[in-house]
This record gives sequence, structure tokens and C-alpha cells, in this order.
Amino acid sequence: MANRFRAIRKKQKITQEELARLVGVSQPYIHDLEHGYRGGKEETLQKLAEILRVPVDELFAPDDNPQ
Repeated sequence: MANRFRAIRKKQKITQEELARLVGVSQPYIHDLEHGYRGGKEETLQKLAEILRVPVDELFAPDDNPQ
């Protein structure tokens, strides 16, 4: 199931690499989160939401228009 994480990141023109660096995780980890291959620790998800300026639950809400 697609989520909004990728769309939010792309809309803000932040690459997976940039986001990973800001959060302190690897780029493959960001990729896996975006595609739903893994979950994240609450602390990591909070950092992601803070950087992307959205609530955590919005990051992982179903995307009505998956790309």
C-alpha cells in the first residue's frame, strides 16, 4: 500500500539522501519506509515528521493517488 511519505518529501524537494542525513539514518532505510517494507522507531518517525513539518500519522496515511 502506498503512503504519503514519498509525495510529501518530493513536494518539499528533499531527496532521500538529504532526508536520511538530516535524520541520521541511511538512504536505503528512507526508501524502505517510503515503500512500506519496514516500520520505524517512534523517535525516528518523530524526526522525519518534524523535518517534513507534518504530523507522523500524515506521513503514513494511505495515498489516494499513488505514483
